[in-house]
Parts: sequence; C-alpha cells; structure tokens
Amino acid sequence: MNKKQSAIIIGSGVAGLAAATRLELQGFAVDVYERNGFPGGKLSMFEKDGFRFDAGPSLFTQPNHLEELFEEAGEPIAEYLQYTPVNITCKYFFENNKTVEAFSGNERLAEELHQKLEEPKENVLNYLAASQKLYDKVGTIFLNHSLHKKRTWFNKRIFGALGAVKLPYLFSNYNSYNSRQFKTSEATQIFNRFATYNGSSPYKAPAMLSLIPHLELNTGVYYPKGGMISITDALYQLALKKGVSFHFNMPVQHIIHTEGTAKGIVVNEENIYADVVVSNADIYFTWKQLINRVDKADKIVRQERSSSALIFYWGIGKKIAEPDLHNIFFSSNYKEEFNFIFNKKQLYNDPTVYVNITSKQELHHAPEGKENWFVMVNVPANTGQNWELITKQAKQLIIAKLNRLLKIDLESLIESETIMDPVAIEQQTGSYMGSLYGSSSNSRMAAFKRQPNFTTSIKNLYCCGGTVHPGGGIPLCLKSAAITASIIEKDFMKKGRQAH
Repeated sequence: MNKKQSAIIIGSGVAGLAAATRLELQGFAVDVYERNGFPGGKLSMFEKDGFRFDAGPSLFTQPNHLEELFEEAGEPIAEYLQYTPVNITCKYFFENNKTVEAFSGNERLAEELHQKLEEPKENVLNYLAASQKLYDKVGTIFLNHSLHKKRTWFNKRIFGALGAVKLPYLFSNYNSYNSRQFKTSEATQIFNRFATYNGSSPYKAPAMLSLIPHLELNTGVYYPKGGMISITDALYQLALKKGVSFHFNMPVQHIIHTEGTAKGIVVNEENIYADVVVSNADIYFTWKQLINRVDKADKIVRQERSSSALIFYWGIGKKIAEPDLHNIFFSSNYKEEFNFIFNKKQLYNDPTVYVNITSKQELHHAPEGKENWFVMVNVPANTGQNWELITKQAKQLIIAKLNRLLKIDLESLIESETIMDPVAIEQQTGSYMGSLYGSSSNSRMAAFKRQPNFTTSIKNLYCCGGTVHPGGGIPLCLKSAAITASIIEKDFMKKGRQAH
C-alpha cells in the first residue's frame, strides 16, 4: 500500500485480536471497538470466593496457529504465552462404571481402549490414521482458505482433496460412520462426542467431522500456563505491541455503508471512518443490527443453530481424586440426548456432563485443599424455554450423575456457585440465541452455507470469528482471522494495481 490505510475491527474475540495484528502487519492503522470493558469475547475469566474460573472455552489444541501468528509478527511467543502438552486429553466415565483415559499418543490410546473396552487396537489406529489423512488432504485446504473464492478451487492441491472425500464422508452421518469403525458402543460414543466441538449432533452431521479427532488425539491437547485467559492476554499484548488501538466499552451502533461500500462505523452517535471494516461480531447481529439487512439476517437464521451450554461454575470444598483436567460423564442414551437438544429443544433427563478442573494443573486456581469445577451440559439454543426451571432440573441431574459415578456427596461440597445459561451467553458474548458456534454442521452443505469472510453486497466489509467460515473454537477462529486478512491483502493489492 502506498499510503497508510485504516481498518476498524468490531469486537475483540480471538479472531478479532488476531485479525487486528495481521492487518497492522500489512500496514493498516487498526482500531478495535469492543462493547465490553475487556478483550477476548468468550475467552474470558472471573474470580469468586477465592476460586478462579475460565468463563468460556477450556480446550487448547493446535498451538501452531498461535506460533505462526507470533512468528509472522516477529515476536517470540514464549515471552507472551507458555503452554505444555497434557498427558491425558480427557477422562471418560460411563454409566456401566467403565472409565477410559484418552492418552495423548495413538499407541497408548489404542492400548487403553483395548484394555478398558476390549476395542481392537487396530480399529483405533486405523481410525486415527484415516482422520489424519482426511485433515491433511481436505482440512488443510477447506479450513485454511475461503470456500467462496475461485482461487481456492484452482489450488494445485484441490484434486488431492477432492479425491480424499469418499462417499461415506458425505452421505453417512457421523454416528453411522463411527459405528462401522468400532466394535464397542463406548468407543463409538467417545468419537461421536467430537461432533459437539462445533455444536452439532453426531446423528445428523456428516462423517466429514471424523477429521476432528486428529486435532486432539493425534496432535495433542495443551494447557496454557495461567489458564485459557492467557491466550487472550497474549493476543491482546501482541496487538498492542504492533500498534493496534483498542476502544473498550464502545459498542458499535451501525456500520456506515453508501453506494455498496463500507465507509466506517457509528459509535456514540459519532461517525468514524475507515477504508476497511471487519466484523468480529456474531454474523446474525452484524446483518440485522449493524447493517439493517433483515433479509440477510433471516437467511442466517434459516440454518439450524448450534447447541448452546448451561454452565455451573462450582467452588468445591475438597479435592476429588478421580477426575482429571478434562472429564466427560456420558449419558446412557446419547442418541436421545441429541434428539432432545436439536429436535425437542429441551434438556434431556440424563445429560452428558463435562467437567474442567484447572486447579488440577495450577493449585492456586482454588483455595488450598479445594477445586474449581467448570461443569457444563449441552443444551438447545434459546427459543424462549423456561431456563430457570431447566437450570434447577439440570443441577439436580448433574449432581445425581456425578454422585453416582464418583461416589461422592457433591451438593454438600459446593461452596460457591455462578451459573451461565443461553440467555446470559447471548447477553454477555453477543451470541445469537446463545448458540456457541452460530450455525450447526448438521447438514452436508452447512460449510458452504456459512457466511464467507467477505461480503459481496458491500465492498470493504469483511467478517471473521466463530459464526463465519470456517467455524467456531480457538483454532478455527485463528484460521478465520488469517483467511480474512489474506482476502483483504489481495483485495487492496488489486486496488493498488488498478490505481496505477
């Protein structure tokens, strides 16, 4: 660029922070406007009664995306963020009293499933090899590039990617595929769970999701020192170091656009102009509230919403030996649980429970001799359900399940409690209906229907984050930022050539 161009980013979630740094590196003068008083979006934390909790995402995989960003910025990541691999990616508890420790490393995991479930080792090894191949051939193309740009489809690797897409990946649902790969129902259930990583149902979503286990079981799970908030802090400090300006407690009212081109934003009734506008806000609210295009917002809503979450942040009055850092207590009827979430849109009476305990890694996250429990169940997006009643029911069901499987009296141990339901998730994070990932992946065409990282109807307006391509979760949000920044760079290089 011959002159300093300006860019405004709406929202400072993971993708917004990463996109801000990337655009600053391209030579833009970047300003980020955030409605909250802090950066990070869902990736935040809070403290209560001496207990410290990560409020949102709790799983850290693929640190290479962060490493690449810091390398491009010329900054040593170790000065901003430290993280270590986790030996057990997750501990699984079943109602038949079987437990499985999902070790990092194919051979150890295969041996564990063989010893605990009598699952043939070759089934696990073959599955993970196929998962890696699918990701390497397909994921690295379609998750790292825009699906809506011609150059993606002319990539020299596209034919290899298309050749790797076997019919079962497209026409079988994820559960059907997994059921054919494994002998035991428990192994199938463990791998079915990966559909929840983008808020989907394994009984609806296509078997293409079988590439997800590679990203956890082959490449590993990591723990960031200081908890997940350390990722936000690192991204924020990097952006500041590179010159990005942040404006907190500054909700954007509108995106200014005239004659089909974005010109800037309105904040506190003041017009603020820029050459580029990037929305890191939920794409539904971007179209409906910031642009006033109800037709575009309605098109988004026609896609099935992803699941939401009901979260209990519990301060536990003693240490419990059995759980690990990440734990899943499975429903005895997984299919019916997802039927309730996506069809009946209610809480199932035997929900799967996720428990994350960071004090297992860092003792100071809880008072001495105690633990911080992040306890979550998947629930439907908010359509007006009675969440006060559902929360009360869920608490009873969760406590009964954990008491049963851990042989404890949990209710007597809860010293502190904070609750987050789908309504609160929407209010605090701007996620429409409380959906954690925007639209679900419960159809073969879901990826193609997802909002691209740019808009064709309004020039110089771009999008990044969990509700647009390629999807939600920390790794995909970092990919989203990279895709968006790449599109902007190419667009403005083209404009520079045209100007000459």
